Amino acid sequence: MNTPETRVLQALSRVDDPDLKRDLVSLGMVSNAAVDGNLVSVKVTLTTPACPLREKIKTDCLNALVDEFGDGYEFNITMDAQVTSTREKENVLPGVKNVIAVASGKGGVGKSTVAVNLALALKACGSKVGILDADIYGPSIPIMLNIKDTKPEMTKIDGKAFMLPIEQYGLKALSIGMLIDEKQPVVWRGPMASSALRQFITDCHWGELDYLIVDLPPGTGDIHLTLVGTAPITGAVIVTTPQDVALADAKKAIGMFTMPQVNVPILGVVENMAYFTPAELPNNKYFIFGKGGGERLAEEFDTNLLGQVPLVQSIREGGDQGVPAMLDDDQLITKAFDEIASNVARAVAVRNANFAQPVTA
Repeated sequence: MNTPETRVLQALSRVDDPDLKRDLVSLGMVSNAAVDGNLVSVKVTLTTPACPLREKIKTDCLNALVDEFGDGYEFNITMDAQVTSTREKENVLPGVKNVIAVASGKGGVGKSTVAVNLALALKACGSKVGILDADIYGPSIPIMLNIKDTKPEMTKIDGKAFMLPIEQYGLKALSIGMLIDEKQPVVWRGPMASSALRQFITDCHWGELDYLIVDLPPGTGDIHLTLVGTAPITGAVIVTTPQDVALADAKKAIGMFTMPQVNVPILGVVENMAYFTPAELPNNKYFIFGKGGGERLAEEFDTNLLGQVPLVQSIREGGDQGVPAMLDDDQLITKAFDEIASNVARAVAVRNANFAQPVTA
């Protein structure tokens, strides 16, 4: 029977998600279709709060409904968001929908800065986000989030003791730097460092998260393999600077994740320190470290250029002072990280849709 509610679904089955290339109805994104007199109501649930195409999708839905019902009707389209996941309720990180590794293959490219500000940008879009500092030997997250003097508390769940991550700026965070004195070096062999990382994953109560950002150390060693072997990874974000020296190591990081025995999808590349913009000349760009390296890397490996971050003094200052750049009102910086967060969220949604039928737990 062709009821008015069925006509709503028929109309929206002609609207495709621009990223997933499938119609909204078959993707399960349409609900609460109702027609009351001349008022047509429907709810559209996007795959992420960070969706940059929200207004386009809403406009496309409105146009489809007008074509189906005509101009004599009013339309109420409610836009919602539910981050997708291919992770079932697993024993490891059961409440975490997506685990995103941030890697570089090389130190000094601003990987931790990107990880922290990416996490804050995703949180600003309405997502629930955590960040795990997996750099056991050189943890940066406690300083960057101003939590180096804060110790995790413990709780018991079903008789087992769990650490509770520290909550700061709306993020949940955990790092070895919270458990040791900042002057104390971590002089551990690989197996001991790997054991510590496993504890942060399996013996910490992260709760419900849309995204857990994992800030990996430089290189392609024990910590990386431990992470992959302990918790299913949704995808990896590769951070580089434009010059060839950084690109060479970034290629090794991509190569590690794409090895058959590792098999972690590459979500894309972030080019950090892409250009220098002095505060007094905000429209000027000086390509100190070269130009276009991140774009060439993304093209070579057929992945996304997620965004470019300028070399701006306030980014460094924010990290040193424990107030990350995303919390500042500098539009140049926030625009860059907002773009990266949107592109990461889109890449995760596409990956999940292509991997399997998404689960919205």
